[in-house]
Amino acid sequence: MTEALTAVVNRLETMLLDLFRQLPNLLIGLLIFWLIYLLSNRVRAGVIYVFKRTHRSQNAGIVFGRLVRWVVILAGLLVALTIILPSFNPAQLIELLGISSVAIGFAFRDILQNLLAGILLLLTEPFKIGDQIVVRGYEGTVEDIRVRATYIITYDGRRVVIPNAALFTESVIVNTAQPFRRSAFDVGIGYGDGMERAKAIMLATLNQVEGVLSTPEPDVIAVGLAASSVTLRARWWTDSRRAANLNIQDKVIIAIKNALQANGIDLPFPTQQILFHDQTEETDGDRGRQREGWPAGTGEVPRPRPMQGRWNEEMGATKASSRHEPADSHTGEQGVRPHEKPTD
Repeated sequence: MTEALTAVVNRLETMLLDLFRQLPNLLIGLLIFWLIYLLSNRVRAGVIYVFKRTHRSQNAGIVFGRLVRWVVILAGLLVALTIILPSFNPAQLIELLGISSVAIGFAFRDILQNLLAGILLLLTEPFKIGDQIVVRGYEGTVEDIRVRATYIITYDGRRVVIPNAALFTESVIVNTAQPFRRSAFDVGIGYGDGMERAKAIMLATLNQVEGVLSTPEPDVIAVGLAASSVTLRARWWTDSRRAANLNIQDKVIIAIKNALQANGIDLPFPTQQILFHDQTEETDGDRGRQREGWPAGTGEVPRPRPMQGRWNEEMGATKASSRHEPADSHTGEQGVRPHEKPTD
């Protein structure tokens, strides 16, 4: 027991002595790694600056800056490990990574897919940081494009993280891809109002609203005949940013409504007309006079029946059916219940 305890103590002393011997190397290795880490941030910023000065693609500078930064950090890690562990051989680590790359690929397939998609997105640049996009039902402003995912800030202040693989394989609407954006709004006017006059009023109103672009020009077109109104569509161009788009749309709707009402143009509510044919009045069921729902034609049309005659026919049918009513099973007499007294 004493010999075993002595061996353990000797082993601990040896480890402590080795640690003290390696302490200078450990401190020097950590210091070098920290300096290289700081250098990697400077290198990343320099690459982004160079791309901004020489290329139009800001995303390409971001992706190359991040890749160069990680390469510098990896090189610093290998240098630090070589200083701390003199017996460490970087070639062995590279060989180990090469052997296990297939297993790593299967284990982190989704991560690597998003990584590759992120690099392609940053290189092809379908949208930029600051663009307003719609994807997977989410709409907002692109906050950051990273190698694995893209960060979107919605218009109500929430952050949405979208995997880059989804952005690369699914449809994405980029609302700010062009500087201008067209908006539209439908207005229903009465059938008794002049369409050309209403269109002229709406077009003049659009040209007076501040923020509506004169080029491309706004226009008003007829798009439908609804049940109780004629549908006119006002179309205009504004700045593609959502804030400007909504503010100008609010002004346009208010201005068009006020202008149409001021000029006596009816803005009807949804109504429904119900026609009752073949009633007591002589003309109600006269199909030669009523044209709603069928053509009058030139032939003979059915005439309405008087309500009194129809009532007589219905009463006669009722009496006939009562005369043929079967006998009651309890009394054997026609129409007499057990608790009732037959009448004369």
